[in-house]
Amino acid sequence: MPIRTNRGRAAVYRRLWGWPLRSPRHLVGALVFLAILITALGIVLPKVIGKPQAKASPGTPGTTTSATSTAPGIAAPVPTSNLPTRLSTPLATPTPTTPNGDAIRVAKEWAAAWVHHPAGMTSEQWLAQLKPFTTEEYLPVMNSVDPANIPATKVTGEPVVGTAYPSSVQLTIPTDGPKLAITVVSTNAGWRVADYDQAS
Repeated sequence: MPIRTNRGRAAVYRRLWGWPLRSPRHLVGALVFLAILITALGIVLPKVIGKPQAKASPGTPGTTTSATSTAPGIAAPVPTSNLPTRLSTPLATPTPTTPNGDAIRVAKEWAAAWVHHPAGMTSEQWLAQLKPFTTEEYLPVMNSVDPANIPATKVTGEPVVGTAYPSSVQLTIPTDGPKLAITVVSTNAGWRVADYDQAS
């Protein structure tokens, strides 16, 4: 007679789940069956749902080729055998040299033009006398300087070189106001002032 009540189904389920616990022989048999079932599923399922492996692309006779596939969204591995692990040679640092005479001359002429701002001189006139000795990149910065605010009127001594490299020289020039700390660089047009500051 078919089972028609929930109480009858529960009794059948209890009987099925309780069968392995009735005796040690039933328990061992159930465990062996379960182990065989898990092993079989572990062998069959990968074959059923597994993705096919990438086939090797045909190559020329006598050579073997292989292809690797990566899952979408995962970057392919980067071979690291040819990548350098350290710098083969240390980075070169500029070597101090004897200051270039043209660099010192340009600095002196620039300083003389910087302190020359008589009353009535406009900013454009003052900047025009600096232009031959200043880099094109630094001219816009100089354009913001008001010559009326410059506290010096004359150069009072010779330049003192701080550091000198093949392509740049840093030096200071004394004035009757603050000292001028000037940086002169080598350009295609010759030596030009690329920066300055007023030092105490």
